[in-house]
Amino acid sequence: MRENTRCVRAPAEGRFAAAVAALEGAAAPENVAGQSYATGEAALAAVLLSFLRGGTHVVAPSRAGLVANVLGRFGVSADFVDTADLPAVRQAVRGHTKLIYAETLSDTGVADLRGLYRLAREVGAMLVVDSTLATPIVCRPLEHGADLVLHSTGLLLGDREGGVVVGRHDLMHRLTKDLGAPLSPADEPALLSAMGTLTLRVRRRCATAMEFAAAVAKHPSVVAVGYPGLPQDPGHHLARQLFDSGPEGTRFGTRVIVTPRGDADELVKSLRLIGDSTWAVRQGKAVSFTIGFEDVEDLVADVTRALDSQAG
Repeated sequence: MRENTRCVRAPAEGRFAAAVAALEGAAAPENVAGQSYATGEAALAAVLLSFLRGGTHVVAPSRAGLVANVLGRFGVSADFVDTADLPAVRQAVRGHTKLIYAETLSDTGVADLRGLYRLAREVGAMLVVDSTLATPIVCRPLEHGADLVLHSTGLLLGDREGGVVVGRHDLMHRLTKDLGAPLSPADEPALLSAMGTLTLRVRRRCATAMEFAAAVAKHPSVVAVGYPGLPQDPGHHLARQLFDSGPEGTRFGTRVIVTPRGDADELVKSLRLIGDSTWAVRQGKAVSFTIGFEDVEDLVADVTRALDSQAG
């Protein structure tokens, strides 16, 4: 029975990571490889443990818990900054910085990947980019100088928990596979199948996010809306430089940051449609929306109702 199970699973083994690598390295797919893991955290751990040693330094986003809670025990120091703020990253690097860990898209904006690449080369560091919120449909960091790209699979790539690392063959050969956290053979076929609809799914969600952001920005109870597709967004010009030249309105990601005049936590609690494929969480005084497949009219109506109720 065990041998039969292996025979059924074997054809899909490694093909999901290879499919992600083919998309991320579209400009030169023969130079790029991928490795999958059980979770996004396991993928990040593999990178950090493979390329950092005691006495080295890493610059990372503020919520990188693995960096904050684990690496210090092994003599790795860290500075935590908003990696969408290039001057802040520059100020944080040290002479012994060996890795800059950034996010293509985050709640604070768009990372200047080309600027981060130049900075990393100046100090002799690797540039590792988490592109979970972008996917290779929106942006391919390897084309802008990143050494390695990470994805957590459960948000956009597919509906199964997992992680994947993509990069040049010479770097991927150095990546540890000894964490005991491989992607489940039961999940790999489902994730591989989901890649067939990735472009359609991401473009649809991006289009909804664009319409949602533009509509909510007009509400009198909204102080600000952060979305790189909006011309007034600080990251708009940078996003146009870095992001894939897909159909207009479908190329700027699925994350929308709404800052209401009222209490952000109360706004989240008042929403009714959120929680199926669209998520909303409080981020300080703002609400971070990850847009899903709901009709944009329904999402806008739900947020409008919640904002109106706050206004009294």
